[in-house]
Amino acid sequence: SLPNLKVIANSGVGMDHLDLKPVASFGVKMANAPHAVSSTTADTGMALLLASARRLVEVLNISISTSMDYCEADILGIKVAGATLGIIGMGNTGFKIAVRAKAFEMNILFHNRTRRKVQEEQAVSATYCKKIDSLLQQADFVMLVVSLTPQTHKLIEKRELELMKPTATLINISRGAVNQEALVAALQTGVIRAAALDVTSPEPLSRSCIVKINVIIAPHLRIKTDKATYMVTEEAVENVLAALNGLPLPSEVLPS
Repeated sequence: SLPNLKVIANSGVGMDHLDLKPVASFGVKMANAPHAVSSTTADTGMALLLASARRLVEVLNISISTSMDYCEADILGIKVAGATLGIIGMGNTGFKIAVRAKAFEMNILFHNRTRRKVQEEQAVSATYCKKIDSLLQQADFVMLVVSLTPQTHKLIEKRELELMKPTATLINISRGAVNQEALVAALQTGVIRAAALDVTSPEPLSRSCIVKINVIIAPHLRIKTDKATYMVTEEAVENVLAALNGLPLPSEVLPS
């Protein structure tokens, strides 16, 4: 329908809304914007981890309530320093999460399709888990930082959740379709302690679907800061201009 189309430049990282092979077959270039989003996405991941660990949403509701009584035992959280964070997906964003987690004195495990360089692992004191099961069994917090692909669709299902500690928290800053259906049941039955989600499927999630216990849900905050929104648009424009001028795209995406 668009015979003059030359380039599709996404203002973000995820390309799961495009069918890459047919688009490429028309000679159309595709690009994303991975550099502008990684720091703010890492910030969002750590914010959700800390908010869940210290039960900030619950204590906010207690603090502003005029009728809710509580005792200290009701608001006990989880100590972050010394806890183990398992990062699933150790790309640019996953690595920046590890940098932040190290500053919070966390023990860091990670699982990725390809292992990071030894010096990079040492820089954040991270331990590589070749099998995802090993990470799930050890981590107090599991953070999903993967792109949505056929391989990661429903990556965390009932079996994987049951491998996690009953005291563990799952944090998803990737895509809702990675883990959502089985997670609801796991929260309701106490298979895991809590979840913190920046993504849902669909978005926004119907209010009737929201689990009322032990979950924080944010409306896909990832890059929603003033500077990041500007930078991600600028990165997309750079890819468009490169394509129109016959130059290599700084962040070209090729079908796998």
